[in-house]
Amino acid sequence: MRSVRVGLVGLGTVGSGVVEIFRRHQLDFRRRAGVNVEFTWFADLSEERAAELGLPLANFTTDGMSVTTHPEVDIVIELIGGTGIAREVVLSALRAGKSVVTANKALIATHGEEIMDAAEASGVDILFEASVGGGIPIIGPLKHSLTSNEITSVTGIVNGTTNYMLTRMQADGLGYDEALTEAQDLGFAEADPTADVDGLDAAAKIAILASIAFNSRVVMSQVPAEGIRALEAADVAYAEAMGYAIKLLAIARRTETGIDVRVHPTMIPEDHPLASVNGVYNAVYVVGDAVGETMFFGEGAGSLPAASAVVGDVIEVARRIQADNCKPLVGCTCTETLPVRGISELETRYYLRMHVADKPGVLAATAKVFGDHGVSLASVIQQSDSEAGLAELVYVTHVARESAIRSALDEIEGMDVVERVASLIRVEDL
Repeated sequence: MRSVRVGLVGLGTVGSGVVEIFRRHQLDFRRRAGVNVEFTWFADLSEERAAELGLPLANFTTDGMSVTTHPEVDIVIELIGGTGIAREVVLSALRAGKSVVTANKALIATHGEEIMDAAEASGVDILFEASVGGGIPIIGPLKHSLTSNEITSVTGIVNGTTNYMLTRMQADGLGYDEALTEAQDLGFAEADPTADVDGLDAAAKIAILASIAFNSRVVMSQVPAEGIRALEAADVAYAEAMGYAIKLLAIARRTETGIDVRVHPTMIPEDHPLASVNGVYNAVYVVGDAVGETMFFGEGAGSLPAASAVVGDVIEVARRIQADNCKPLVGCTCTETLPVRGISELETRYYLRMHVADKPGVLAATAKVFGDHGVSLASVIQQSDSEAGLAELVYVTHVARESAIRSALDEIEGMDVVERVASLIRVEDL
């Protein structure tokens, strides 16, 4: 049995998980998958980290680029993250005729076309299952099992940090700051949580899923992203009272006018399967014309779940190499060019909460502004705070256009009787 030689660049959280899985199951891979995978080189900035993992220092280097062209490497695993050095590592490996496995969502969502072209030019593979959903298999199914479908929508909870925070806010009444502090203390959130709480991590992931599902490239910069910083405990309580849960959703839909793709907090019915996805778990809900509704659920992050997806990709590439099959498994699937719609074209329902002067005529005045902009109101709740002299108005609209909602709110925020518009949350009945 020919050995397939692997170079691992990056020994951080996921990289250490890859090492652990191969220690556990390398012999199993020979029996079950018929492949003999051998690690020949490791690279990281920290030699101490390699030593802690018990790796042979004779096969260790701090120069990741040297791994990409080494003659004793058939597959390069890139796990350093980011779009700078990681891009150079991946492109160097592909141009040297090495297949690449990566978990780098930002790289694929930003430079995917360049990377896919380089892989195709060299006749090698670029696989990235771990870039979305950690250990949840979703990219493989979209590229293989579901190719007989026209996918109409992909909706996901794809960030475990924010899902944990929202779960705590809903289940235990925590405020945003309390939930974030707890998530950081538990290691679920970074010291700088920007990528998670501002929706940027989810935006990269839905760009990848939309590109595959709709056969048309979507890059991260095309995805409007709103995070959860502005959410308050009051919003969670109102949603629950109305029979909804609030989730940070990554949404991609095929429409007659192009691809609708976005990330934002969303109210969804509490009986929908996504509403019961709590804690750090992720889920991706896919609708196809033949298969109907399917949901992929599991741990979306962490050392071993993400490493599980990385190792699965390595085994798939190793099978091809061992069989001397020079044709890549699945190359770029973006063979169409569909327009990506701006969020101003979105039509959905909206939840709006505002603080206004507690005096007669204010409700009617704000309602009139919505009507003047073509926004129909489905319900209203008014709560008074006599001590502050303010009232809290909560509106839920019928289906309205985003641009009309924004125009109405611009006018409302300029009214003397309106202290502030506290929340805007889109409502999806899925």
